[in-house]
Amino acid sequence: MEFKDLTVARARQGLLKKEFSALELANKFLDKIETEDEQFFSFLTTTKDLALSQAKLADEKIAKGGDIPLLAGIPVAVKDNILVESVRCTAGSKILEDYIAPYDATVTRKLKEQGAVILGKTNLDEFAMGSSTERSAFGPTKNPYDTKRVPGGSSGGSAAAVAADFCCAALGSDTGGSIRQPASFCGTVGLKPTYGAVSRYGLIAMASSLDQIGPLAKTVEDARIIFDIIKGRDEKDATSVEIRALNKLSARPSASEVSAPAQNLKIGIPKEYFIKGIDPEVEKLVKEAIRKAEGLGAAMEEISLPHTQYALAVYYIIMPSEVSANLARYDGIKYGYSVAKSVRKEQNLLDVYLNSRGEGFGEEVRRRIMLGTYALSTGYYEAYYLRAQKVRTLIKEDFDRAFKKVDLILTPTAPTPAFPLGEKMADPLVMYLSDIFTIGVNLAGLPALSMPVGKTGRLPVGLQIIGRPFAEETIFGFASALEEII
Repeated sequence: MEFKDLTVARARQGLLKKEFSALELANKFLDKIETEDEQFFSFLTTTKDLALSQAKLADEKIAKGGDIPLLAGIPVAVKDNILVESVRCTAGSKILEDYIAPYDATVTRKLKEQGAVILGKTNLDEFAMGSSTERSAFGPTKNPYDTKRVPGGSSGGSAAAVAADFCCAALGSDTGGSIRQPASFCGTVGLKPTYGAVSRYGLIAMASSLDQIGPLAKTVEDARIIFDIIKGRDEKDATSVEIRALNKLSARPSASEVSAPAQNLKIGIPKEYFIKGIDPEVEKLVKEAIRKAEGLGAAMEEISLPHTQYALAVYYIIMPSEVSANLARYDGIKYGYSVAKSVRKEQNLLDVYLNSRGEGFGEEVRRRIMLGTYALSTGYYEAYYLRAQKVRTLIKEDFDRAFKKVDLILTPTAPTPAFPLGEKMADPLVMYLSDIFTIGVNLAGLPALSMPVGKTGRLPVGLQIIGRPFAEETIFGFASALEEII
């Protein structure tokens, strides 16, 4: 059994052909995690008992024959800000270190209904606030391609777990690039769906107008399989919607079809995304991928997204504002870490609030809460938050105008390959710049996929494919065709 080649699709074939059982598969993956993950720290929690029980159930279903669920026996991982019933869910924070999820997130329930084997919960920047997975309260995750470098963030644990062959696929969440940037750094495929395409029920909220759950996988086909399972309307999330596919391309072209699928597509190349400061090797690999896409028959056109330059500033006003509201619930009283459990002189309610939050939250989380509270405060709301929302509308309108002319937009996913551990920890602004190419997509609520298009040295580089709202099918079809020739 070759873990490196074991995609979701291949694992399913092997299980259906009885080449191995789901129980054998689960045990081998769990053993691999136990013996090898110490060097990467991609998992915070492994769920051996749950995984083995799910694997046994999958084997029973496969033995009976008939309609076999799509993910029956397939080992997957879940980012540790997505609830799995009766399993610890920390969000990478000390304040939730001992929190046990009382129910399944909708996406978790959908994975279970399709027979997935959940191996464990993956590491992340605390409350998904970070671009490197160095901000976890439990320690940093390391990049499987170079353990002296970061895997990206905040879904770095999920990306690293897929890249290190600890699972066939994983779930992550993306608020400003947190699926796509680690996918780029770890050489995996990562999809940030359209806002509302996937239910957020059971996702520990960071910034509710930006958060989306999506898949990280080894291939475009695998990402599509996971997305098709988790997408759709959920009555428990009022922002979720049913998706009507806008499919222009086949899902997985045959060798004879590779030159045909993209012929009628118009591709936009935004000049603002190829700027001073981008790593020359990243730019070279992305432009090579664009030339290959042109070889498929797609028509390329330079476009402009003029308000891109404001996206980072807008994001770092809106996101912290929503953070300050969403994290108000962690007060040391309702659940989670509390100084009230310790013997202290100060035991009045305000002290419990202040000390529980001060000790339970890490530096970056405290920073964003303070920034957001300031931006929403009397006298500053109109100057910061309201103005940021107006510019957010302009950013969305830039994309709307572009998509009147083109079907897809191609950009680098990140301006650099994976950077060394610790390199950007001292300067938050430098760290924030890691998401400069991904943030606009979240502000506009668009779908975007990162796929590997080569390496600089041994470090992967990702191409970002952006589509119209709810045009995930177009993205998958184009990416599949491109994947065949990269």
